[in-house]
Amino acid sequence: MADLPFADRRQAGRRLAVEVARLGLERPLVLGVPRGGVPVAAEVARALDGELDVIVVRKVGAPGNPELGLGAVGPEGEPYLDPRIMASVGPSDEHLEREVAAQREEARRRVLAYRGSHEQVTLAGRDVVVVDDGIATGGTVLAAGHILRAAGPRRLVLAVPVAPRESLTRVAEAYDEVVCPFTPDPYFAVGQWYDDFRQVTDAEVESLLSGSG
Repeated sequence: MADLPFADRRQAGRRLAVEVARLGLERPLVLGVPRGGVPVAAEVARALDGELDVIVVRKVGAPGNPELGLGAVGPEGEPYLDPRIMASVGPSDEHLEREVAAQREEARRRVLAYRGSHEQVTLAGRDVVVVDDGIATGGTVLAAGHILRAAGPRRLVLAVPVAPRESLTRVAEAYDEVVCPFTPDPYFAVGQWYDDFRQVTDAEVESLLSGSG
């Protein structure tokens, strides 16, 4: 069996940091997508002398089919709703209001659990890098980009170690730059490109954000 491109998330983060460094970002804020993106983001933040935080987005489920995402919402700001899916499903205003409120509350709960007493970092005017351990369809990072854009970052970058080319094309609309050093074809799942792709725990995320991980 041929060697896989990434030993684990930490090693993927170090390789990714080399690519992101070429952008010449200034004091970047590096936002990991929990949970798997946070170990990758920690290495990027360390290499670029940036700040580490998380970006939590929650799927806004369709009526009667919560697995179908109408879009997504973060702990703050307006939700991102996919116009194509919205037109197809046609959810009621009541459903949207209820579902957005519920998912926003869950996003806030999770951020508080991960971040603890640390205050939220201001994004306005900052170079912001969104990091995940890889993407498949890209729905989460697409929504994250649209949600973060409203906060007024100076530059918004998506950085992932591995992704299919078609997904990168799809999510590029939400970012100023997209960095991805490995775009294999065929592509079935993120985990197939890692030798060690064990599940990241909430405790690991909390440890990394506190600087002790």
